Amino acid sequence: MALLGCIADDFTGATDLAGMLVGAGLRTVQTIGPLEGPLPADIDAVVVALKSRTIPAEEAVAQSRGALAWLRGLGCRRFYFKYCSTFDSTDRGNIGPVADALLSDLGSPFTIACPAFPENGRTVFRGHLFVGDVLLSESGMRSHPLTPMTDANLVRVLQRQTRRKVGLLAQPAVAGGAARIRERAAALQAEGVEIAIVDAIGDADLLAMGEAFADLPLLTGGSGVALGLGPAYRARGLVPAGEAASRLPAASGRRAIVSGSCSVATRGQVAAALAAGVPGFAVDPLRLAAGEEVAAEALRWARPLLERGPVLVYATAEPEAVQAVQGKLGRERSGALVEEALAAVARGLVEAGVGRLIVAGGETSGAVVNALGVRALRIGPQIAPGVPWTATLLGRPLSLALKSGNFGGPAFFVDSWEKLP
Repeated sequence: MALLGCIADDFTGATDLAGMLVGAGLRTVQTIGPLEGPLPADIDAVVVALKSRTIPAEEAVAQSRGALAWLRGLGCRRFYFKYCSTFDSTDRGNIGPVADALLSDLGSPFTIACPAFPENGRTVFRGHLFVGDVLLSESGMRSHPLTPMTDANLVRVLQRQTRRKVGLLAQPAVAGGAARIRERAAALQAEGVEIAIVDAIGDADLLAMGEAFADLPLLTGGSGVALGLGPAYRARGLVPAGEAASRLPAASGRRAIVSGSCSVATRGQVAAALAAGVPGFAVDPLRLAAGEEVAAEALRWARPLLERGPVLVYATAEPEAVQAVQGKLGRERSGALVEEALAAVARGLVEAGVGRLIVAGGETSGAVVNALGVRALRIGPQIAPGVPWTATLLGRPLSLALKSGNFGGPAFFVDSWEKLP
């Protein structure tokens, strides 16, 4: 029976968290929404992937409460609400409203919020989120097309989204270790704080946080908070030790990359792949809007190339180009057109024999796994921080890497194949 039940607000975020849990030694399965039927018995954690980051807050709450009810029905006793390490949201939600609802359903008076992931350059200090060396509000997230983040003060951001009192558990207490963290958390609760932003500037902070908060019914954060949960659960005798958590079946089939993300990191990865000689096909949203059969054209282009090596089909573009398209088509329509086209491409590539597939972008990953009918994944070895290889559990056997747009180094699309079993 799985101990930990997790709810992630997008597909790549779910895979990010699942990979972190596997790295911490927890045998983990990721599902695409709640499932009917049994899961494997040899698991410690279940991560439910939703597509709730940018939908209306009331819909995100309903989906998250449904996932919580399903996880409780599986017997899970600890719960985790996972969102992006850049705290992607708006002043109306969805992080605050979902956290509120989960706390209420669990009857819990207190939780934390910490998006820190130092290995990927996300740190929180004095309640302010940094991306690398700059504040969130000065990073590329400032101009994100769906969730522009113009305020780096997480206490202020979250307080605008929740009726609960938000406080700060700052670095001096965190640096003091688990006992000091628990002491400060108790003091905050005595002051009426129900959600505490927790500072974290290094992995030692995350490990101490895991030990300090492992007994809370609900944790919320990016994937970094999971780093300390495996050791904390094993120390309490809640999960077994010594299991090969990242073992996957051998991969096979042709290789392909589908990229819809327009983040700085993914733009660099597309450029590096093209420069390395990976054949590329660019999807133009304006051609899609004009009714042209771009997905079919991409598949005709790709099929004869697949025997030679991986191919790349991408809608990744520079911010100016994205803004120009959105100005003509609208943000929602342009995004929907691209997602639908890339999902059709991915489905056609699998039908053409692709068995190893990388997908870049949270929204794109959600569209692709839905198009492929993927409902559950076993999580395997890490490719880069926050991005593991996975293997489908039900239906057609596939090896999938679902990559958040912000994650991975420049050579990610070129080097990831070497990490497959």
